Amino acid sequence: MRKVSIFGATGSVGMSTLDLIQRDPDSYQVVALTAHSDVAGLAAAARQSNAAVAVIGDEAHYEALKDALRGSGTEAAAGEGALVDAAGAGADWSMAAIVGCAGLRPTMAALKAGGTVALANKESLVSAGALMMDAVGASGATLLPVDSEHNAIFQCLAGSRLEDVARITLTASGGPFRTRSREEMRGITPAQAVAHPNWSMGAKISVDSATMMNKGLELIEAAHLFPVGLDRIEILVHPQSVIHSMVEYRDRSTLAQLGSPDMRIPIAHALAWPDRIATPCQPLDLARIGRLDFEAPDEGRFPALRLNRQAAEAGGAAPAILNAANEVAVAAFLKGAIGFLDIAMIVEDVLNRYSAPVPRRIDDVLEADAQARNMAAQVMERLTA
Repeated sequence: MRKVSIFGATGSVGMSTLDLIQRDPDSYQVVALTAHSDVAGLAAAARQSNAAVAVIGDEAHYEALKDALRGSGTEAAAGEGALVDAAGAGADWSMAAIVGCAGLRPTMAALKAGGTVALANKESLVSAGALMMDAVGASGATLLPVDSEHNAIFQCLAGSRLEDVARITLTASGGPFRTRSREEMRGITPAQAVAHPNWSMGAKISVDSATMMNKGLELIEAAHLFPVGLDRIEILVHPQSVIHSMVEYRDRSTLAQLGSPDMRIPIAHALAWPDRIATPCQPLDLARIGRLDFEAPDEGRFPALRLNRQAAEAGGAAPAILNAANEVAVAAFLKGAIGFLDIAMIVEDVLNRYSAPVPRRIDDVLEADAQARNMAAQVMERLTA
């Protein structure tokens, strides 16, 4: 029986993970589940999975969580300290699915504990990639990518050497506005931006997909997970989301991983690795799909791609600054405070105005993150004044 913990249990990735675990309850023992503020969702998941502990990130909801778990046998806890404690509580396998930089400390704690960490929280690796990979090396932890693209690359690399890789191609759906002009995107609403044509995801990642910021963040993530050099990692728009990524080797053989656009497929791969388990996902029907299309990304209409590559090339604190500014801008857009095109503009403004020393520890990353958030807020104040 594998002991598992899920950080971000009430989000789309967390719920998909629980769905797979509950289909084979005799194979998994749930150690810890966490959520930021969704007391009802967390309590329901904890009761259904018989979790040992449930942690709510927002301490203001601690009493409500205790009441919701009364008589369940699940211990209630709250706050960042409790999240970090839960990450080091001895799970064999942990799903890191807390959205944003808020997941950095728990993810690092899980890596330092030396178990297997399935990474769905790309912002942590973007902001503190070097520190996280150092932690993996020091503890002997296993880091498994869960993003469909990085999981696809991981599968295509199985049994091969990085030095034999000529090119890694991250595929992108292009989002809901792939064919829209810049002028047409000017009036995009939050409701339109979160309506992804292929994937069912949370609001933040859906907006990131619409701006293609998500694919840029994945570029930075891939550079840490698969260190072949940024010049050998490219992005290709593939609207059907059937090929999730490709690896070309120096003999010019290219391997691609295909599958239906269902996050339970890469989650199941990470959950069972190095074995395989059955999933309830739809089998791939290429005859029905009929065709697969590809096109080069347009950095003119989607400047987030350019900004991410520039941040990756700069290294140091630049990716953390980019990520923080984007989180602030996306949150403001979802509230209707700024326009869709303002997101990338704000990120670029902050990147141009603020730099920080190369982070040597997590506190340095979080300091750069905090300063970038403050600067993004100032940029928005000027924008909306």
